[in-house]
Amino acid sequence: MYQISVEQHFDAAHFLRGYRGKCEALHGHRFRVVVRIESSGLDDIGLAYDFSELKQHLAEVISRFDHTCVNDVPPFDQINPSSENIAATIYEELKPKLTGVSIVGVEVWESPQTGVVYSPD
Repeated sequence: MYQISVEQHFDAAHFLRGYRGKCEALHGHRFRVVVRIESSGLDDIGLAYDFSELKQHLAEVISRFDHTCVNDVPPFDQINPSSENIAATIYEELKPKLTGVSIVGVEVWESPQTGVVYSPD
């Protein structure tokens, strides 16, 4: 089994509705996103999945969050833009773009010390 990962980031603001503490106020992060996929085999040139293709798919998903208030971007106009919800949303939007591989997990880091991993059941 092979695991492939790519990392990208986006800069955005957000606030957590219903949260009691400093994160209820508008604040920003450089969100770091890591996607890890899994493949059981290699193609005819020895690749499990093309890094460039995976990066492109991830960029398509996260570009709509860059330099926004994430709370204004669907589905986060309805649900809290927590790192947990952001990771699950990225997973759900990325999944149909990938063929022949499965997503092991999507990591979203708000800072070098705080992050979350969403993995399918």
